[in-house]
Amino acid sequence: MVEQVYKLSVGNEKAVEKILFDENVHYLHMVFNKDEGLPEHFSNSNVYMTVVRGRLSIGLDEQELHVYDAGTMLKIPFQTRMNVKNLHSETLELIVVKAPAPK
Repeated sequence: MVEQVYKLSVGNEKAVEKILFDENVHYLHMVFNKDEGLPEHFSNSNVYMTVVRGRLSIGLDEQELHVYDAGTMLKIPFQTRMNVKNLHSETLELIVVKAPAPK
């Protein structure tokens, strides 16, 4: 087999899965229910965040909270303060790609 295969969880349980971490890219899969999310932190690379389902509530640097629906991809620059939350009743599912891979 030439390809490598990775599996993502399927369901509504909270998950922060490190699917692929190599020297080129970090690929994460995240699932959050209402009032769940990540601790506030600074991006350690360029972050490409895709909302797969649900609605993302995110505060970046000094901006007020913005809400993004499924089918939206955000490009977030290196060293941006991030506050990622699900403030809605529907399950939030994200794909997060960090490129280049943080050192």
